[in-house]
Amino acid sequence: MVIDDQPGVRRLIYEVLNRAGFDVTLATNANEALGRISVDKPGLIILDMKMPGMSGIEFLKELRQRAKDLPLIVITAYSEADITAEIRKLGVRYFLNKPFDISQLYLLVHEILRPGKLL
Repeated sequence: MVIDDQPGVRRLIYEVLNRAGFDVTLATNANEALGRISVDKPGLIILDMKMPGMSGIEFLKELRQRAKDLPLIVITAYSEADITAEIRKLGVRYFLNKPFDISQLYLLVHEILRPGKLL
């Protein structure tokens, strides 16, 4: 699942991962994503931290109550140390700074979802 309020970013990630054979769902904000997680049951979430409405931190806190071990990749234009520390406490291991290299995101997703089977 890709959660980002920027349509261009969502579309780019969708196109690259869908062409690689991943089943990709999209959400425009954190509230929409929380409503769909139990139905869509994603194996990975790619999350933009800065969105209108519920922040990425608030989303992570809520998500961890529902799906403690669900892997996440956080993409953000902000790399402040205090935010990074809080995100890590919530179990996020993977970060990419915007603007990010789409091939780097692809490799990271592939390694998380299909370890040892990189094309």
